Amino acid sequence: HAMQTKWYGVIEKFNQSYPLRTYAPGCRTLEIGAGIGSHLKYEDFSQQEYYCVELRQELCDKIKSRYPQVNALSADCQENLPFEDGYFSRVLAIQVLEHLPDLPKALRQVWRVLSDDGQFAAVIPCEGGMANNLARSISARPAFEKKYRMSYDWLINSEHINMCHEILEELDRLFIIRHRRFYPLLAPIVTINLAIGLTLTKKKSSIVDL
Repeated sequence: HAMQTKWYGVIEKFNQSYPLRTYAPGCRTLEIGAGIGSHLKYEDFSQQEYYCVELRQELCDKIKSRYPQVNALSADCQENLPFEDGYFSRVLAIQVLEHLPDLPKALRQVWRVLSDDGQFAAVIPCEGGMANNLARSISARPAFEKKYRMSYDWLINSEHINMCHEILEELDRLFIIRHRRFYPLLAPIVTINLAIGLTLTKKKSSIVDL
């Protein structure tokens, strides 16, 4: 249990802290797939306008009760988001893109609602890599299989439907990587790392196929 907690803690710290590099006072932020609002405790709301979208209304309600200063909306980020073009100077997707059945459409929506000079911060798992598989083998897998008596690999394969290289290929169609951080090792090799933090900006509309 102590090892599970340690692994989760170090990865979670990276997941939640990397997107903070895109914060600037006065920004307007959108977080897609906010879940239970795990990232919100890391943000400073005093000098930004913060929105988040989550598919499940009950999770939006929980976010609103805990963070009344956050605009939490129930919406599908793979459909037309209820915001004007270029409305946000900052968009966050923290361990979300690997879950989306229609990733291309979701990324087109991010591109649409992000301002021309805005930043898109994404954190994705090194799905399929050796280090990621090893970490799960000594952390989440034993606990899950003991509790539920079913295959953890089946769960991951059904939830994490987009591999790391597939996400990067889709991002490249619409965005330019301005900063990249592999974790925990700096070497830019998927198989020996657990996650990648990316800071991206929009490609010009003239070269984007929407």
